[in-house]
Amino acid sequence: MIIEIAVAAMEELIRMAQMGEPLWMTSLDGNTTVFNEDEYIRTFPRVAPKPNNHFKCEASRESAVVVMNHSNLVEILMDVNQWSTVFSGIVSRAMTLEVLSTGVDGNYNGALQVMTAEFQVPSPLVPTRESYYVRYCKQHADGTWAVVDDSLDTLRLNLAPRSCQRRPSGCLIQEMPNGYSKVTWVEHVDVDERGVHNLYKQLVNSSNAFGARRWVATLDRQCERLASSLTSNIPTGDVGGKNNFVLLKLAERMVISFYAGVSASTTHTWTTLSGTWADDVRVMTRNSVDDPGRPPGIVLSAATSFWLPVPPKRVFEFLRDENSRNKWDIFSNGGIVQEMAHIANGRDTGNCVSLLRSANSSQSNMLILQESCTDKTASFVIYAPVDIVAMNVVLIGSDPDYVALLPSGFAILPDGGGMGDSGSGGSLLTVSFQILDDSAPTAKLSLGSVATVNNLIACTVERIKAALSCDTNNCCQKK
Repeated sequence: MIIEIAVAAMEELIRMAQMGEPLWMTSLDGNTTVFNEDEYIRTFPRVAPKPNNHFKCEASRESAVVVMNHSNLVEILMDVNQWSTVFSGIVSRAMTLEVLSTGVDGNYNGALQVMTAEFQVPSPLVPTRESYYVRYCKQHADGTWAVVDDSLDTLRLNLAPRSCQRRPSGCLIQEMPNGYSKVTWVEHVDVDERGVHNLYKQLVNSSNAFGARRWVATLDRQCERLASSLTSNIPTGDVGGKNNFVLLKLAERMVISFYAGVSASTTHTWTTLSGTWADDVRVMTRNSVDDPGRPPGIVLSAATSFWLPVPPKRVFEFLRDENSRNKWDIFSNGGIVQEMAHIANGRDTGNCVSLLRSANSSQSNMLILQESCTDKTASFVIYAPVDIVAMNVVLIGSDPDYVALLPSGFAILPDGGGMGDSGSGGSLLTVSFQILDDSAPTAKLSLGSVATVNNLIACTVERIKAALSCDTNNCCQKK
């Protein structure tokens, strides 16, 4: 039964990726492709009905040429660990439940596996989407590779429907010269969106929160990042050589840890607290024990999301610039922050990893590891304090996985009002901090620490609003 579902899904994906009007209509502004659901139902009569009236259809398609060869792309998509790492901003959890076929001839042609995954938007105000599906990989006669997902919920008898059911979704990968690939991505789901906060509904309804555009933009940026980590052409003034790879791996772990603490996911080892603090701040806690990558003890994570009447590009440039850091970073105490090292990892100058140092004498033993990244759908500025001794040990060749990190930072999304590359419209900004409450894992949580992290978020939000010349009466309010 699963094989039949996978084969039919593959056929549908190919047609969805290649068909034009009337299945895919061009929007009035000519910038986006709009899905015609009525035409879809006529074209694919096997379509199962939605689980109930609360489910709505989301479908989108996007293409791009990326700097990675087709075989490496296929491997990333079929290896759940690589896939969830490359798309860590979208995939909060993924697991292969059963491998039905590993493929033939030593590659993934014909590979078939049953998976479960949870998809996220970097905000506590957007519920994650959990799906149970089959993933099927096939190389077609013209050399094109295709990887398709399709829901297996119809096989789960007498169980309540999940909030998200994947219809045939996935991508076509065509080999291009010089190690490049053309990727055509289709995302198609039936989803119950009732839990989405009003602040994010326009973005989610545009299909840019979970849609094909976000997947392709993330893949393009990650391919550039990987290419930069492997290059031997390191510009003068950068860290250089093997140190680049080590710092990029350390930053990658920092970024993944940040995502785990900021979304509404329930799959990580966090416990959400309830209490009398601000309703718009979500506070979580966890005990960190025997994890060399995190400081031992009770860790608090606090996150909040709010709207800014400022284009995302301007917010991103302000937050990533070390020269403006003292305008929002309370721990800099107004002092100068200097960039000690810089690794560019993409075409956009905003895509880079930096080592920063505060001129504040009280923090002379600490550096700040920061990664900033941006694409057409989202931007991030993520950082973590790092002990200077530990960093020096890493830079001479030690394992970066043993450096303890508590990441904080920002996720910047367009508000859905101006989705073009022009960067018009406002921003949805998520602020998240992780702090160590007590170094003893058996200690009890201090309510004073909860108040501290709430005040830290509140002060940071107010400083950002003031620096970006926002009207306090209009900023930071939920629509």
